[in-house]
Amino acid sequence: MSNLSELNAHLFDALKRLGSPDLSPEQIDAEVKRSNAIVGIADQITENAKVSITAAKLFAEHGALVLPHLPQIGKAKDADK
Repeated sequence: MSNLSELNAHLFDALKRLGSPDLSPEQIDAEVKRSNAIVGIADQITENAKVSITAAKLFAEHGALVLPHLPQIGKAKDADK
């Protein structure tokens, strides 16, 4: 997965698999565990995206003044200096 569209597609694929009437109880259990793992990873990916958006908003609102506090965008101040 390299973008949120692909993540969305994986989530809907998992939902389709869970809705299959041909699954045995064991297959349903395995699919639920797999889906829970996918959702856990998806939650982390979307949380990271939210952090990036927040950083971009801060930069848009406050300009270069916030760059020292946003090491992914600007250069962080060295703690040793």
